[in-house]
Amino acid sequence: MALPSIHGVARLVDDPELRFTPSGVAVAAVRLVFNSRKRNPQTQEWEDGDVFWIRGTAWRQLAENVAGTLSKGMEVHVAGELRTESWEQDGDKRQATALNIRAIGPNLAYASARVEKNPRKTDTSTGGGQAGNGWNTGGQPPPEDPWATGPGGYSDEPPF
Repeated sequence: MALPSIHGVARLVDDPELRFTPSGVAVAAVRLVFNSRKRNPQTQEWEDGDVFWIRGTAWRQLAENVAGTLSKGMEVHVAGELRTESWEQDGDKRQATALNIRAIGPNLAYASARVEKNPRKTDTSTGGGQAGNGWNTGGQPPPEDPWATGPGGYSDEPPF
């Protein structure tokens, strides 16, 4: 059974924290808050509704992009899988819900962004046997990928 996924609009509570594992893999930790703020039709004032706080983690190139692009207070669109983190603190076992971030970016309704493609990586040292381009096929696009232009290539042009 797959982990539950979440996607929505949240706000960054703090600046992202970028760290590296002992093997050199980038990890960014972000604290996010989702809320259901609504305008009260009687008073015409904004009122905060339910609030959901969560810690998110981004890995590899996404982690570096998050740390270099996003900052405290930004509204973002985020998607990922929910999971339970467990640890022991002062002899007590603790658990918290966390978000494994798959995609995140600024909400362009409130910010502008300049998009730059990351340079393609061809080494497989990013862990998990995946090439830096995200394909799990040793750096080659899947054969059914209509965006690929050939072995290891890609194109900015749509396949239609």
